Amino acid sequence: MAARIIDGKAISQAIRDELKDRISQVKASLGRPPGLVILLVGDDPASQVYVRSKLKTGEDAGMKVTLETLPSSASLEQVLEVVNRYNADDACDGILVQSPLPKALGHAAEQQVFDAIHPSKDVDGFSPISAGLVAQNRSGFAPCTPAGVIEMLQRSDIEMAGKHAVVVGRSDIVGKPMAMLLLHQNATVTICHSRTPDLAAMTRQADILVAAIGRPAMITAEHVSPGTVVVDVGINSVTDAAQAAQIFENHPNRMAVFEKRGSVLVGDVHPDVANVAAAITPVPGGVGPLTIAMLMANTVKSAEGRSQ
Repeated sequence: MAARIIDGKAISQAIRDELKDRISQVKASLGRPPGLVILLVGDDPASQVYVRSKLKTGEDAGMKVTLETLPSSASLEQVLEVVNRYNADDACDGILVQSPLPKALGHAAEQQVFDAIHPSKDVDGFSPISAGLVAQNRSGFAPCTPAGVIEMLQRSDIEMAGKHAVVVGRSDIVGKPMAMLLLHQNATVTICHSRTPDLAAMTRQADILVAAIGRPAMITAEHVSPGTVVVDVGINSVTDAAQAAQIFENHPNRMAVFEKRGSVLVGDVHPDVANVAAAITPVPGGVGPLTIAMLMANTVKSAEGRSQ
């Protein structure tokens, strides 16, 4: 029996609809809508697509979204100047620095920039203070993707308490906070990664399997036991015809997308896993829309804190 498809678009829309009344209350209290500033450094095409989506979603929700851009030649000092300017701006409730930053800024630049964002405006939840608050299950801002996964599971009536959740991936942005948030839902959590021996043996133990590794279709049917809930955080663009044909051998509709466009999106989970899992998130249309919805929710939450 094919897995139930968890509709991330519908859940995201429900969250954004619920935010409308809260945004109206912020406007009444502060005399302005919630304010989000997005800083885009350089001209990375994927980042530009993500930023356009965030701009549109925020503006459609009735928020004020300001886009600040800097060229790829910008210095770290210039990036930090923009962050500090909005740290001091009372009309700004959230600051998002689009990742990745240009490599020319240095390998440590991204963390330095995240660290510079005031914790009350860290709506992406990437600073060490936000990470500490998440770890201790205290009020703050959780990274948007893991927070969106929790919302998705809750709204899909998927029980987490007492379940064994396996997270594949250990990044500071997704893997680690995902494990913490599942732990706070009373799941028993295992984190796997590139050095985990016999990964499939570990993932087959999962009641809930979260894949966040950034490798197209790496989690195959042999990694999943019947009845598992599979959450696919990955979003990868496949441009190689042979790779696309191998992944989508049993999925002609997706292969047709590749043949038309020369590329196709695939998650970290192989599409054939849908034949084994009890429920699965699609790519696209699964976790991705939740990430943006939770960014908006975090920004509204920040604004509400200033209105009290």
